[in-house]
Amino acid sequence: MSRYGLAALFCFLHVSISWAQLNRNQSSTMNKLASRAGNSSWDTSGPDPCIWRGVVCEGGSVTHLSLSRLDLSDPALLSLVCELDTLQSLDLSLNLFTSISSGFLSNCGGLNGLKAINFTMNVLSGPLPHFVGFSALESLDLSGNTLGGSIGFQLDGLSQLRSLSLSNNRFGGSLPTKLGNGTNLQELQLSKNQFEGVIPDELLDYRNLTLLDLSGNLLFGSVPDKIGELFRLDTLILSSNGFSGEIPSRLSNIKTLMRFSANQNHFSGSVPRGLSRYLKVLDLSTNKFEGSIPEGLLAPPNLESVDLTNNTLRGPIPGNISTNLFRLRLSHNSLNGSIPQEIGKLSKLMYLELDDNGLTGVIPAILGNCTKLQLLDLGQNRFEGSVPKEIGNLPNLVILKLEMNHLSGQIPSEFSRLKNLNILNCSWNSLSGEIPSVIFNPEKLANLILNDNEFDGPIPDAVSDSKYLLELQLGNNKLSGRIPRMPPILQIALNLSGNLFNGTIPPTLDGLRNLEVLDISNNEFTGGIPAFLTHLSSLTQLVLSNNQLSGTIPNFNPKMNLTYSGNKGLVLPPPASGSSPTSSSKKKTPAALAILVAVGSAALALGLVAVGYLFISRRLSRVEDVSAQTEEARPQVIVGHLLTIDGIHRSNLNFSKALEAVNSPANVMLKSRFTTFYKATMPSGMSYCVKKINWGDKIFQLGNNERFGQVMEALAKLNNSRIMVPLAYGLTKDDAFLFYEYNHKGTLFDLLHKSVGCYIDWPSRYSIALGVAQGLAYLHVCSDPVLLLDLSSKSILLKSLNEPQIADIELSKVTDPSKSNGTFSKIAGSVGYVPPEYAYTMRVTMAGNVYSFGVVLLELLTGRQPVAEGIELAKWVVSTSSQGNLDQLLDSRLIKTSVADQNQMLSLLNIAQACVSVEPAARPKIKDVVRMLLKAR
Repeated sequence: MSRYGLAALFCFLHVSISWAQLNRNQSSTMNKLASRAGNSSWDTSGPDPCIWRGVVCEGGSVTHLSLSRLDLSDPALLSLVCELDTLQSLDLSLNLFTSISSGFLSNCGGLNGLKAINFTMNVLSGPLPHFVGFSALESLDLSGNTLGGSIGFQLDGLSQLRSLSLSNNRFGGSLPTKLGNGTNLQELQLSKNQFEGVIPDELLDYRNLTLLDLSGNLLFGSVPDKIGELFRLDTLILSSNGFSGEIPSRLSNIKTLMRFSANQNHFSGSVPRGLSRYLKVLDLSTNKFEGSIPEGLLAPPNLESVDLTNNTLRGPIPGNISTNLFRLRLSHNSLNGSIPQEIGKLSKLMYLELDDNGLTGVIPAILGNCTKLQLLDLGQNRFEGSVPKEIGNLPNLVILKLEMNHLSGQIPSEFSRLKNLNILNCSWNSLSGEIPSVIFNPEKLANLILNDNEFDGPIPDAVSDSKYLLELQLGNNKLSGRIPRMPPILQIALNLSGNLFNGTIPPTLDGLRNLEVLDISNNEFTGGIPAFLTHLSSLTQLVLSNNQLSGTIPNFNPKMNLTYSGNKGLVLPPPASGSSPTSSSKKKTPAALAILVAVGSAALALGLVAVGYLFISRRLSRVEDVSAQTEEARPQVIVGHLLTIDGIHRSNLNFSKALEAVNSPANVMLKSRFTTFYKATMPSGMSYCVKKINWGDKIFQLGNNERFGQVMEALAKLNNSRIMVPLAYGLTKDDAFLFYEYNHKGTLFDLLHKSVGCYIDWPSRYSIALGVAQGLAYLHVCSDPVLLLDLSSKSILLKSLNEPQIADIELSKVTDPSKSNGTFSKIAGSVGYVPPEYAYTMRVTMAGNVYSFGVVLLELLTGRQPVAEGIELAKWVVSTSSQGNLDQLLDSRLIKTSVADQNQMLSLLNIAQACVSVEPAARPKIKDVVRMLLKAR
């Protein structure tokens, strides 16, 4: 957000100041604008336009005008706005304007007082227009559109320009350097475009820059040393490019520089000494820096956040550290030495990540003084000695990871005080003694990972009382004795392999209806395989190998992976039983499996941290990243939670009941490649749609599960009855579960093509078409536009014949189709709905969504499936209509409709044919489609 011009507008967005009656000319213009705005939500009640929402008047003239979020698209309105000759700031953000009209440019270009223009989040496309005139313009925001091409002299006449944002567009070519008078430009945001090449020296002639954001482009080469001459810089963001070479040391001389982010590049060499001298935030993660961390880099008193993750740094961690640090991330380097005692003095520290280094010595007890710590990750180092009991003094700790060290001794009983602990991972150490009962005291413990240690004795009975435990890894210890009843909420895994358990497989395991992986291999179990194991319907893997089991193997679900080798007394069931377990018995070696389970446990722990806790307790346990300044979301804590604020839904949703529904094939409503919809009836009698996303496919971008949560939270805030908005979500190792209101009529595809004796009349089909178009238009113009990976009649669900809802809106946000083994068009869309350009553009687009909608519209008109007799519906319609046989195109079941309805159908047929044009540029924007559909009413 610019600090110029628009600040006044936003401060007075809902308050008007009318010092005198508006003059006649401006009053007339305002009334014309209200008329042009038509059916928008602009509040123009009252005779005086100065009291209308978004209008600010001073001295009897309109000075500030906000027409944001009104779904405006009429280009004539833009020219009309410029008749307000006293206008100082204009906010047209979050509308549907497709271009900046020539009338606007010529009329507003002559206004001597216009200082701020905001067109962010419209649907502007094409090249950047020339801004001629605009002598007073200080702030121009065109971010969040689809403008493209290169930038030459289009903005060079803006002599007073101070703030320019072109982020989130499709501009390419070299970085622009002709941006008005070099003495005035202060904020320049060019992120998330397709600019390429090096940073030109001319760009750095804008010596008054305070903000420069070039992130998310295709820039490369070294950063010019001249950048150190921008002595007023406050924020410099170079992230996610291809920059290489060294960081210019002159940056350390900029006294005003508060934030420097250069992560995800190819920078190399040493981190410049003194770089952080004046900084608050430093992010150099995911580069190729080497050498030691310079002495003093962590010391400046202003420093609050440092991220040097994923480099090749070596040497010790400096002991001189700012007491204002709340985040220190040094993971995935080659650091050695011990943890400096000074870290224990950081009273504000919330996130400490030192994992995957070569650190040695003992874990300092003084860490117990960092009482604000929420994440402590010391895994994959060479720490020795015992686990300090002082860690139990950290009341806010959510994640504690100590795996793959050389720790010995017992788990401190003081851990019982860690009431907020979600994840405890002490695997692959030399911890011994009995597992203390108090380890199960933390109220929110969801993942307990203690495999590959030397624990002995029994499993504490206290495990039975764990209300939120989702994963229990105890493999490869020396445990023995009676196995207590396990908590039924267990879902991710129960691993008891490689211990000293004997006797028959205990019935205390029979209540694990939600469990996915059960490993009891490499023990001394005897007797037969109990029948209750066949009833654990959620199991995907059962490992029984290397015991002393005997008898006939019962029939398991063929989809379940059963491993039973090393049990000489086991025999296969007769072939006539119809389900021989040989098809699902993969004889993996126990050692390989143990390693797989143990090493994979860290990744599993990032799965479903609080799903059971979430849906049963209705409370949210979350580590909030308080840094509004971090460059990217950190996958430090994963949460599943309720998204809706509706009290009825919050009180009715029951996770355990939903899982029961998901485990029954009888509840399947709809299946696609990535998703399955289930009907789930809650104990209250209310039904919901539960959608399972199988993200085992590598196209899902799940390196950052917190990002998935953020996507869900953003989607939950969408307010449109034509789209399926998630009410809640939960994550597991392989799946995401999303909860929605129940759609009683099923999918449009089934209703059109599969339902016997079900007839959809034309008025209902028209309502469905209009509703889908309106929903799609909303998705395309919301603050963070949503593109649909696969829009089809199978992804349109019906609450009633007049209430369609678009499903699967999240897929394009959490997938990367380019990572699939198949072709892009096989991932991005269903057969018959895929626009032809996807075969070579490899990119989901708004125009592509319009094509898919056009096919849906043709289904409604013709009653034919998207592909019939090997011919795509769109191609068949084009071929048939070219022969003039329009009547043959329409569904024969609609023959008896009125003449008016038939004329309406022919109008919609023209709209559909425009939508399925081969050339993307020839297709109408979806907002224009809505307008045409309304006009055909």
